[in-house]
Amino acid sequence: MQLKNADGLTLAQIEEEIERGGKFVFYQYCVSVLVMTFKRPSDIYFIRAGESAVMPGLGLTLLSFVLGWWGIPWGFIYTPMVLFSNLSGGKDVTFEVMQDLRHRLAPAFPPSGSSELQSV
Repeated sequence: MQLKNADGLTLAQIEEEIERGGKFVFYQYCVSVLVMTFKRPSDIYFIRAGESAVMPGLGLTLLSFVLGWWGIPWGFIYTPMVLFSNLSGGKDVTFEVMQDLRHRLAPAFPPSGSSELQSV
């Protein structure tokens, strides 16, 4: 799992930020070529409280808006779904990511919260 925007934060700092409204999300993109349509997820982004959840996925949203429609029939089905999801702030996966982080990081480090997240 690749996390963006969480480097250097401890597990305790992430939990505190989530309590204030932060979240983990992923975005999607859709690219079509006539009879083939590809719908894929992005990396997972950590959105801090008060930050826009739409901006990190804007590039993928624009890519999908331009290149997603061209596949028949799935381009017409997937593209609106991707656009709606991305413009709504992405898919929230905070619960799943926090479960994974707690499972992988909590036992390995002392409870002081002094450990920093490396490229997870």
